[in-house]
Formats: sequence, C-alpha cells, structure tokens
Amino acid sequence: MINKKNIWFLTLFSLILVLSVYYITMPNELLLTNIDTTQKKDITVTTSESDILTVLRVENDEAVSKELDSLKVILSDQAKSTDEKNEAFNKMKTLNINKTDEKNLEKSIKEEFKLDSFVKINNDQIKVVTIKDKHDKSLANKIMRFIQKKYDTKKYITVEFK
Repeated sequence: MINKKNIWFLTLFSLILVLSVYYITMPNELLLTNIDTTQKKDITVTTSESDILTVLRVENDEAVSKELDSLKVILSDQAKSTDEKNEAFNKMKTLNINKTDEKNLEKSIKEEFKLDSFVKINNDQIKVVTIKDKHDKSLANKIMRFIQKKYDTKKYITVEFK
C-alpha cells in the first residue's frame, strides 16, 4: 500500500534524479555551441588574472586556518601553562585582526585605485599583489603611501604587479 510518505519520497527522488541527469549532461551541450575564438581568449585571460589572486587567497586562508587550528589545540590542552595559553590566544587575536585588515585594505585599494589586489599582513610587513599589465612605479608608490596612512606605526610595504 502506498501512503503519503512514500509518494513524497518517490516524487523528491525523481526530481533529484532528473536534475542530476540534467546537470551532468549540461556541460556537453555548452561545449558544442559555437563560440568565437577571440572571445575564448579574452575569457581565459580574465579568468587567469583573477585566478592568481584566488590562488593567493586560498593559500593564505589555508595557512591561517592551519595556524589557528594549532593554536586552538594549545588552548584546549590541559598540560599547557597559562602563559602559553595567553600567548596562543594573543596570536589568534592578531591573526583575526590581520585577516580583517587585509580584507579592508583590499576593498580600499579597489575603491581608490580600481585594482583587484591581494594583501598579506605579517607583523610589520604588508605585501600587496595587484593585477595590472604595466608595472608602474608611481602607482606602486601611491599604493604604499595610501596604505601607510592607515597605520600609526611604520610598516614595510611591498607592491607587486602580476
């Protein structure tokens, strides 16, 4: 005997099955369409430029998450002293502050200079990677001064163009 639960299960299962088959077959249909080769080249160049920043962000996020995990282990370890736990907590706090500052600097560089960028803060060093075809010393100088204005203490700032 078929009850309401079985009907709902079969209906949802059928829907999921149809959508998954559609999803699997969809890329083949998109690849068969005629696309102009010049448009393909433009798309790949744009993608590769943003991929550089994406890769840098992912690597940075992985490194930060590994460090945070190790610091969490220290905090949860009963054998560690209070000083070690305080040091681990302060490092965690610094990592979170740096992560927020990196995001804010990326946003401000985007707004001020109309450039996509990646920012990495490590103690008093700030590394900025931007996507630009022409390596412009005056632009790099402006970016460095713009970032230094945001801090009271002297920072060692490097700007790299990709």
